[in-house]
Amino acid sequence: MSNRTLRVNELIQRELSDILRKCYQAEAVAVTISAVNTAPDLRDCRVHVAVMGDADFAEQKLRWLRKIEKDIRFELGRRIVLKYMPKFTFELDTATARGNRILGILDDIAVKEGLPPPPEDEEF
Repeated sequence: MSNRTLRVNELIQRELSDILRKCYQAEAVAVTISAVNTAPDLRDCRVHVAVMGDADFAEQKLRWLRKIEKDIRFELGRRIVLKYMPKFTFELDTATARGNRILGILDDIAVKEGLPPPPEDEEF
């Protein structure tokens, strides 16, 4: 991936998060833009969204994002000057859930083998 594409990805991610935070404050409370992958030709863009809540709530938020995509593209076009404003595809980011599942499995293995539990994170 080129340096230009990485910069565009970061810029779009930052601006999308800001648009959701400022314009759709009440609806976007549980929504986080975790990653953005833009095609090199800037025509398509995959937006990975992490949603706090159960699967039904996450699907509801994805439908909501797909419904307001045109408004988001319009606002993003006012903020960012690009040759082409990409068409967004919103996808649910399940990396956190997978990570928690893996950590749970590792904890179960440690208990079965009689190893001491991992230390809890201490707050500073």
